[in-house]
Amino acid sequence: MEPSASGPVPQYLIGTASWTDPTLVKSDTFYPSSLRTAEQRLRFYASQFNAVEVDASYYTLLSEKNSQLWAERTPPGFIFDVKAFALLTQHATEVARLPLNLKAMLTRQERAQRRLERPSQEVLETAFQMFHSSLTPLRAAGKLGMLVFQFPPYFTCRPSNFAYLESLQTRLPGDSIAIEFRHPSWVAEGRQRRESLEFLRSKGLCYVSVDEPQLPGTLPPLLETTAPEVYIRFHGRNREAWHARRLTVAERYKYLYSERELAEWAERIRGLTGISRAHVIFNNCYRNFGVMNATTMRAMLERNA
Repeated sequence: MEPSASGPVPQYLIGTASWTDPTLVKSDTFYPSSLRTAEQRLRFYASQFNAVEVDASYYTLLSEKNSQLWAERTPPGFIFDVKAFALLTQHATEVARLPLNLKAMLTRQERAQRRLERPSQEVLETAFQMFHSSLTPLRAAGKLGMLVFQFPPYFTCRPSNFAYLESLQTRLPGDSIAIEFRHPSWVAEGRQRRESLEFLRSKGLCYVSVDEPQLPGTLPPLLETTAPEVYIRFHGRNREAWHARRLTVAERYKYLYSERELAEWAERIRGLTGISRAHVIFNNCYRNFGVMNATTMRAMLERNA
């Protein structure tokens, strides 16, 4: 249930799910044409928004050097929400993207495969340790936001997966963790929804609210508080492209929210109480659609703060 509006206003952390999206860079609609380097673009992005979701961390384990540079190139108070590495969310992971020390732990058969689907416990624990360590500079600078675990559609509601969720706090001590389900069994209306949300509350895990096309197999646009912070991801409502094959990621999320659609969410977000921060991230990363919608949402929330 969404809380009624009262109490102190939370901090709104608003941004997009990448500052390096190729379609955004090539569109020449956000970054000044004089900005040519990654450093220049990050500095500019951080002058426009106070948060960003790091997407690259899903595809590969980044180095501490990356985190250090990001911390140095952004102003005080800027927040990086970071997507968990694919191996940590039970996605099949490209072997070519694994660091050398993890590849060395694989069997000959695993190294010959294109994707690693079921890593050994040793590989998994090492990957968790490397992921945690890679974020040390952001953590030290006070710029690490939430670690976003976006699970695959085949991560269904069953006891072994509840146990896996519970293990995250031990594996990533002290960090704030957000959970995005992509199988509707977790929030099936009625008893199961209550049990899933109560489980997250009992473990201090943040339920990721999503806005996406309402189709068979997608999740409803719930807004639930299960932790001191809330996390909302806007995926767009491109119904025709959602399940289509042979589309790029940008084409799948090609959707520009209307002001009416954003206003409906802004009203819901303003009604939240008992939280310290609200992370509002636009993943409709096609050209400048995400930055346009993030800018509009920020104005709506600030106007009524």
